[in-house]
Amino acid sequence: MAFFSMFDVPVFWPVLFFYWVVLFILTMKRQILHMIKYKYVPFSFGKQRYTGKKATSADETTSKRVKLKVVHMLHLYR
Repeated sequence: MAFFSMFDVPVFWPVLFFYWVVLFILTMKRQILHMIKYKYVPFSFGKQRYTGKKATSADETTSKRVKLKVVHMLHLYR
């Protein structure tokens, strides 16, 4: 199955798997330690969800005022 026949060597699959795991751990050690240090979980379940603060009526009027100013500016420069 190899491109060159000299590389077509039979390998016992558990040895190959163990070799892959060791290489992965050695190359990812720093990243894994960083994730453990900062309690990073790569999955979304079990995480706390953050929601923004509720919009008040003052925020709504301010955003409407800003939108009107932008629309007005766009009409001026046409």
